[in-house]
Amino acid sequence: MNKKEFGQFMGFNLLRMCFFIVLLTLAVISFDIISKGIKAINWEFISTMPRNGMTEGGVLPAIIGTIMVTVITAILAVPLGMGCAIYINEYANNSKITRLIRMSIRNLSGVPSIVYGLFGVVLFVQFMHLGTCILSSGLTLGLMTLPWTITASEEALKSVPNSYRYGSLALGASKWQSIRTNVLPYAIPGMLTGTILGLARAAGETAPILFTGAAFYLPFLPKSLFSQFMALPYHLYIMSTQHHSISKVRPLAYGTALVLIALVFLINFFAIILRYHLRKRRME
Repeated sequence: MNKKEFGQFMGFNLLRMCFFIVLLTLAVISFDIISKGIKAINWEFISTMPRNGMTEGGVLPAIIGTIMVTVITAILAVPLGMGCAIYINEYANNSKITRLIRMSIRNLSGVPSIVYGLFGVVLFVQFMHLGTCILSSGLTLGLMTLPWTITASEEALKSVPNSYRYGSLALGASKWQSIRTNVLPYAIPGMLTGTILGLARAAGETAPILFTGAAFYLPFLPKSLFSQFMALPYHLYIMSTQHHSISKVRPLAYGTALVLIALVFLINFFAIILRYHLRKRRME
């Protein structure tokens, strides 16, 4: 075995070792949560209100609150993020200002979620007088997801060859016709996949909703978008660290964690199915 083959052998096995370490870590965490959380999962746990200071009952208000906030996040982040990505990649000139805006968007993707929570308090709760409610939390998560959506959508647009654009323009199509018919059909699967993964991340955030609307204990469903709400991430945080009887509610905390993971998995599974159907339709 020469030096080149030895380097290739070592590099390949190093990558394989990294893969198995990540896979093993994920398997251990998943086994721990599933084995301890499955005992608390039943129809009553999913479909009833919490009782007796969250030591009994279910997590229905937290499930409904999480879904409502995620929907508001999608309504804000998806059209704005995709529209911004289309403009930056297809229309904007490659100037210093455009590069500065692009760099700022990348930096915003790495801002800690607690900062977005504080910004949401100032903008939506205090300045816009929306109060601590579902709408404030959803808009805050939407702002947090927006840089991720823009970045993922722009990368999907960049993956489309320029020949697709130039071919339609040469045939007399307008700029928007070229984008709509030759670019977006090939970029949409990647754009939606990145966007939905961003929404799945937002669904599991605690810090942005901690200050903008999430409540410690509400044994009823939210009545409107301007109501406080319970959410699975914040509910799990309280049950795991702040409850007055942590040892007693630990099985319920594991059950809540399993429900949250299942919800995020369903969002990711929806992204995979949607991407498959869009790619299949594009090939037909």
